[in-house]
Amino acid sequence: MVAGAQAAAPAATPAASRTAGPRAFTPTDVYRLTTVGNPAVSPDGRRVAFTVTTVKEAENRRHNEVWMVPTAGGAPFRFTSPSTESSNPRFTPDGKHLLFTSQRPGGKGSTWAIRLDEPSGEAFQIGWLPPASASWTRDGALAVFADTSEGGAAGSDSTRASDGVRSAISRAPFGAITKPIDPKRFDGRHVVEFGYKSNDRGYVANRAEARRWRPAQLFTLAKGDTVKKQLTRTSYSHRNVAVSPDGRWIAFVADSALRPDSLVETERDSIARLPYDKARDEAERNDTDIYVIPVAGGTPRKVATIPGSEAQLDWSPDGRTIAFIHRPARAKSARLATVDVASGRVKNLIGDWQYEPAGFDWLSNGELAMNAEVGGRTGLFRVRADGSGAPREVLGGRRRMSGFAFDPAKRQVAYVSTGTTTPTELYIANADGTGERKLTSFNDAISKEVAFSDAERIVYKSVGGQEIEGWLMKPYGYQSGKKYPLVLYIHGGPHSAYGENWFDEFQNLAGAGMFVLYTNPRGSSGYGADFTYSTRGRWFDEDYQDLMKAVDVAAQRPDVDSTRMGVTGGSYGGVMTAWVTVKTNRFKAAQTDRMISNWWSWYGSSDAQGLTEFEFFGKPWDNPTLYDTLSPIRYIRKVKTPTLMVQSEEDFRTPMTDAEQWFMGLRKQGVPTELVRYPRSTHELSRSGEPWLLVDRLGRLRQWFGHWLIGPRATTTTADAGK
Repeated sequence: MVAGAQAAAPAATPAASRTAGPRAFTPTDVYRLTTVGNPAVSPDGRRVAFTVTTVKEAENRRHNEVWMVPTAGGAPFRFTSPSTESSNPRFTPDGKHLLFTSQRPGGKGSTWAIRLDEPSGEAFQIGWLPPASASWTRDGALAVFADTSEGGAAGSDSTRASDGVRSAISRAPFGAITKPIDPKRFDGRHVVEFGYKSNDRGYVANRAEARRWRPAQLFTLAKGDTVKKQLTRTSYSHRNVAVSPDGRWIAFVADSALRPDSLVETERDSIARLPYDKARDEAERNDTDIYVIPVAGGTPRKVATIPGSEAQLDWSPDGRTIAFIHRPARAKSARLATVDVASGRVKNLIGDWQYEPAGFDWLSNGELAMNAEVGGRTGLFRVRADGSGAPREVLGGRRRMSGFAFDPAKRQVAYVSTGTTTPTELYIANADGTGERKLTSFNDAISKEVAFSDAERIVYKSVGGQEIEGWLMKPYGYQSGKKYPLVLYIHGGPHSAYGENWFDEFQNLAGAGMFVLYTNPRGSSGYGADFTYSTRGRWFDEDYQDLMKAVDVAAQRPDVDSTRMGVTGGSYGGVMTAWVTVKTNRFKAAQTDRMISNWWSWYGSSDAQGLTEFEFFGKPWDNPTLYDTLSPIRYIRKVKTPTLMVQSEEDFRTPMTDAEQWFMGLRKQGVPTELVRYPRSTHELSRSGEPWLLVDRLGRLRQWFGHWLIGPRATTTTADAGK
């Protein structure tokens, strides 16, 4: 549905697309892209299994398959049936089976297997298989994991079940005062709890009984067995399970005082109702510690008291220490650390290094491989186990990498790599970073047909002398001596970041003949926690100035037409876009995605109140002046910029009501405005929404900015996107 629609100019594409050579990117090219992910290296180091995601355009959906490729090179091949959805491959330690995730008719659970030691045949289930998170002993004889019988409890809303029985969301919640007069004639929603809806799951089912806690317990599954053995029966949950190399000990993370889950959750619910308290609310949300327990069961022993939270436990090859990622407090940088299992001595391995670890692996020589976001790119680093010296980069460059997967011998590492002009592909390298080679070429054909635009990395000084990283992508068909329009992109979060990766949104507008400017203002991730949380309580201050300084820098270029500039962003980027149009009229067009215009109404209708409770130091009634001052709707009278709004009907993160308020305010003032409402879509529309709707959205962005920034004022000839 389009509200307030006007006649739109055709999507602009430079005339250079009619000449020989690669053409400009258009929205429908999204249908042809292949995404790779989730690599896993076989125990013998000879193969890599990975997930391949494609788009089935005619069916308006994505399709996942598991593929394999030899590490020595060769043609990748499909390993699972194209008629089913399969993903997340992992090898059993003995290399005899490939496990993967798939929902198949008649299956029990989602884990399936294919034999590797003989002709594979059909996928099957071996009695009961451990979850993907299981930790295996070195010889593969035993899998250890945490599990709860509670299952996935809440599902998505449906007004009426197929058998005519009302859905769980319709029934009266446990303990409710009011109940339907006739349950067969009531198909509404009865709400009594905070978490009654979720952007991921929709409306959450009401409980039919008193709240019960089912803590995650420790289980083992021996090779050849079909029944899991329960090791613990406690009132608290076990997380981040890791079994020692000799198979004698299980390490896990649990509450620092081993308090029952019921107490922890009840306390958390009580705190949610309290006014902001600095000491309490600045602390790490989950104060946990590391424990060990014999693999045969017994009494757990706390290894050390470590303030904050611990995650990603991994034993050293000699079994004497456990490495983990430690976050001392919510707004403090995470550190890579180790703890001596015998003495409890904790060691910070990276000191005051600016960046934060994302993941790590022990190497065979006793060092650790650590991957981290370094501003807008990714690096793989070597870290000494004694903590001496700075992290040493062994893989890097202008790109983003993910999914680092080592072989058991720690000789090779497979990973996914993407750059500004290169969609995702699978790579492998030696553990020391040498011998890098590309294993897949799924996107080579479209990369030859379409001229993906590159971006120039820029670093500029903003207010207070703070250096800010950004990028300026040139338009397709760029010719020296001509001026081109520019669109500023603002990322969401606010604690996310743009960087050195392929992105359809940037290619979309660059393909239409526009410069695309994107940057990581204060509040972005990838530069350390001090930078990330520097905007708390100060949104739209230094971060706004960082963005405008980037525009100032770009506007000084002779090839940028500063009279034809636009601004766009989603989520935090959407509310910042609205704020930009409140503060300045320098932009000739704006487009908001997943926007917020009124923090008061957003707080009452979103599923993410915790964001502003932390960022704005409390609830709206605790800090009403800040919530009011930072609401763009308060200043809507100042806005003159033509604005396109894109919003999802089922977005519970940034609900429709905020876009409706902004739309109504602008239309009432005569500002050219359109609101596009996408059905069956959540906060993830632009990332994982239905392909037809995602492509439609890209087309509308192209049309909107093409109309206001190119149109009759174009300095380059334009043509329909389809030509």
